[in-house]
Amino acid sequence: MSVKALRQAVDSLLPSLSPVRFVSPDGRPVKPPSEYEEPSSELLREAYRRMVLGRRFDTQATALTKQGRLAVYPSSRGQEACQIAGILALRDQDWLFPTYRDSVALVSRGIDPIEVLTLLRGGWHCGYDPASTRVAPQCTPLATQTIHAVGMAEALRRKGEDGVTMAFIGDGGTSEGDFHEALNYAAVLKAPVVFFIQNNQYAISVPLSRQTAAPALAYKGVGYGVRSEQVDGNDLVAVLSVLLTAVEHARSGKGPFLVEAHTYRMEAHTNADDPTRYRDQEEVKEWESADPLSRLETYLQDQGLLTAEDIMAAKETSEAFAAQVRAGMNVDVEADPMDLFKHVFAEPTPQLLEQQAQLAAESHPQED
Repeated sequence: MSVKALRQAVDSLLPSLSPVRFVSPDGRPVKPPSEYEEPSSELLREAYRRMVLGRRFDTQATALTKQGRLAVYPSSRGQEACQIAGILALRDQDWLFPTYRDSVALVSRGIDPIEVLTLLRGGWHCGYDPASTRVAPQCTPLATQTIHAVGMAEALRRKGEDGVTMAFIGDGGTSEGDFHEALNYAAVLKAPVVFFIQNNQYAISVPLSRQTAAPALAYKGVGYGVRSEQVDGNDLVAVLSVLLTAVEHARSGKGPFLVEAHTYRMEAHTNADDPTRYRDQEEVKEWESADPLSRLETYLQDQGLLTAEDIMAAKETSEAFAAQVRAGMNVDVEADPMDLFKHVFAEPTPQLLEQQAQLAAESHPQED
């Protein structure tokens, strides 16, 4: 390969020098890079409706932890542009591989919110059917879902299906070996997978500056031969545009695509965390001024795409949705101890059958 050809090959993988942006923090339009197009007006209006509902769901789920209805809840408030854009960029035949922080994305995908919260309330399974929803179980171990996403992408291609997989991952997860193995495996196979990093600046309490010396996490794809991009993660218009491009890149047979979205986790890591111990309140206030929901609302209003009636309708819908979530979560779940033995093996072992019989006898002793 000539030096010129090598230079062109490298340049084709590199992300933009600064995150792609369509809308400034105060809601004003800015000129994006020429290779990205603004999504349709109807898609942006739908994104707004889903963001309003997603935020209301998130605040309701946070409240449920304080009421003892959820064992834990990792909030994604402030990351709604990423959550919603990721779903809108996919088609029904595509697969999503989420992390534990992506409940809003699952709700936007159309999964019953009570099923979404099953795992977080302490259930023994993920709550929904991955095969019918094409959403893998929410992944608590960091980065293991990235390898699963590559495997599924390759399986879809071998089966002749026109499907793409998208793996959500946090900034902390990019330090895991599984993430790097997934990038390499995907690039070699040219698998139709999109790696979507939601860089919310902290891996629990560890700031990004202590996680990596790279100029941006988007550059981590280049060494593996993966096309990469970085985007303003609080700009829904930009995130959706970049992800639509990334998904089309993967679907058309050009191989994997890595997108880093620069965003911020407004709440604690989970309800068990105290973020005041490791981040400054001034930093939080600065990111609040770049809130993705208010930014999109201002932009759409100024473009004549959103009315006061639209805003009120979205809020009313989200309140009704939150009421449904409360009602569903206030129903006590009757646990069946025999569930311990379900789905352990396709054919139960003699030892498992013995234990099952012992528990059944202890749970329902015969009367004399």
